[in-house]
Amino acid sequence: MKKFTVLCVAGTRPEAIKMAPVIKALKDVPELNVIVLTTAQHRGLLDQVFTLFDIQCDYDLNVMTQNQTLPELTAKLMTGIDSVLDNVKPDLIVAQGDTTTVFVTSLAAFYRKTPFAHVEAGLRTNNLYSPFPEEANRVLTGHLSTLHFAPTQTSRENLLKEGIRAENIHVCGNTVIDALLETANLDTPLEMAIPDDARVILVTSHRRENFGQALDNICHAILRLSEKYPDCHIVYPVHPNPNVTETVTRLLSGKPRITLTKPLEYDKFVAVMKRAVIILSDSGGVQEEAPALRKPVLVLRRETERLAALRCGVTRLVGTEEDDIVREASRLLDSEEEYKKMATGESPYGDGHSSKKITAAIVEYLKTHQQS
Repeated sequence: MKKFTVLCVAGTRPEAIKMAPVIKALKDVPELNVIVLTTAQHRGLLDQVFTLFDIQCDYDLNVMTQNQTLPELTAKLMTGIDSVLDNVKPDLIVAQGDTTTVFVTSLAAFYRKTPFAHVEAGLRTNNLYSPFPEEANRVLTGHLSTLHFAPTQTSRENLLKEGIRAENIHVCGNTVIDALLETANLDTPLEMAIPDDARVILVTSHRRENFGQALDNICHAILRLSEKYPDCHIVYPVHPNPNVTETVTRLLSGKPRITLTKPLEYDKFVAVMKRAVIILSDSGGVQEEAPALRKPVLVLRRETERLAALRCGVTRLVGTEEDDIVREASRLLDSEEEYKKMATGESPYGDGHSSKKITAAIVEYLKTHQQS
């Protein structure tokens, strides 16, 4: 029996988190030879995740350098990924998300006429420049993909509107729930100096479109919340991008009831999410993860592609204006009724078995479409 080679690609921490359960599920299939490529678009953040999930990489492009431009990154990724494809000659390539790594991988696959499977397909804001460059990445990737693993029915509908054939779209839920539930069961200690009776507010903000004034606004809102609610303690894992660290350190370092940390290992981040009462975030992954833990998320963006969570009422789009952030956070902190409306909602992103569904579809495709 032919053994099919599947190349799995990840470049950033969120991709590693969401690809880890897929990689593990694929490796459980005897008919598959699974090869793992990391581009290391993020370095240390990604390594932590692969260590946690006990995944070994076969190829490492190590493309991360300080302050490289998107054209530089794109060119470096294309030559590196194409070289791996020339060596591995996979029957199918799998990647997740909307980063430059994912778009370039799909383009490299297209150039070699190799089928590409897109995990978390169909997310759209319908504004090509927001988020930048992620919206363009996922639209372009969508039209270069062979298999589309959509997390929700909304994502499926987005793909259908763009002319993607229905038989190539599989609604599987989001693999982040697979990773989250496995990690949440570890019961990792917080290891932070937070009073036992404090209400924890978790903050993450690192997106490119929030650099500058928007991040200033977010930090000022955090300061106001820390002053308004002395029973709350704010935890902010700070992304290493200098555009983030400079602003956050300048405005929030040394302030009472605010803990700034380096990016947390994934199991520790999940532990903080479990402890938090509310989460303020511009992260796409957090919008998916927190509802599964029944934690309300106030989204620090003007637009979001995670519309299913908005429609379920488990996240709320608040933007980046200081007064808006303070008002919406206060609504949840002051009103038990308002809090329950969001905290008791249902997650729209699946039951933790997305990776098995994706694996089954990949195996079926390979057996049906690939020649012996």
